[in-house]
Amino acid sequence: MAEQNTVWALVLAAGEGSRLKSLTTAPSGTAVPKQFCSLFDGPPLLHEALRRAHALTQEARTCAVVAEQHRQWWSHALATLPAENIIVQPRNRGTAIGIVLPLLHILARDPRAHVVLLPSDHLVQQESVLAESLGDALAQLQWRTREALLIGIEPEEADPELGYIVPGEGDGRGAMTVARFVEKPPLAQTRELIRAGALWNAFIVVSSAAALLELFQARIAPIVTAMQTAIAYDLQHPGEGALTALYEELPSVDFSRDIVAGQEDSFRVLAVPKCGWSDLGTPQRVEEALRKGPRPGASSRLRSGVAFLSLAAQHHRLHMLQGAGV
Repeated sequence: MAEQNTVWALVLAAGEGSRLKSLTTAPSGTAVPKQFCSLFDGPPLLHEALRRAHALTQEARTCAVVAEQHRQWWSHALATLPAENIIVQPRNRGTAIGIVLPLLHILARDPRAHVVLLPSDHLVQQESVLAESLGDALAQLQWRTREALLIGIEPEEADPELGYIVPGEGDGRGAMTVARFVEKPPLAQTRELIRAGALWNAFIVVSSAAALLELFQARIAPIVTAMQTAIAYDLQHPGEGALTALYEELPSVDFSRDIVAGQEDSFRVLAVPKCGWSDLGTPQRVEEALRKGPRPGASSRLRSGVAFLSLAAQHHRLHMLQGAGV
């Protein structure tokens, strides 16, 4: 396994969750990003991601990237993390920029870092299955210095709203090559992909931080350099806001579309058995998760505090309103 003191967990918590807005808009009209909501009652989904992170590494090497406009929610939800481990984006510039910023911060502190990217809005019914695969992935990093590992989950159904990884051949080291990525294919194509062995792309990445940064430099090198310069300047001149000014000029860059696609040779995929995974990305997937009930053993050492919104309560409220014809 990668040396324990080089493993960093990066929780991705800056998203807006716009596809779920009908469920994440409170009766007051305030839209709460889904990572700060709970599925049932209790702590937010973000805490589930933190629990996964803490199973991999120490709190001192657990970081979260968040959005400035969400401060009212994350300032409480991330209160246990060291302040320097909370990386704040001045504004949303796409998923790729949202990874580069914390990645540069981690590399500045630990050039030998190995990172696990963990989205903050996932539900996993069988956490032990995913945990075992993450452990396997970290173990492989001792000989994978240039390849990033993706977690691909065996599909439980044909879902055209998800991304798919089409595996190639086994690489003889416990993973498979990546033949291609397919984002949100039509339903008929989704079924064909699954029959051909395609996996759900869980957007969980395990890699050396340096190798991961190379993927960004191959596509958006000027942006990476500009961000490095702004971060260094702000460290030397606190309060002048070089990074904030840069974010005003940055384009929006999508990780899947603009960075990953076309760099299949730089990735390997680990197949994970069915484990009740969902990104809770649409009202339909939330409804399916609610039908399954609370995850077994959902309590954890992070089970303190209450989410800003319960998706179950919201679903019930909207169902009642629809039934009343409101």
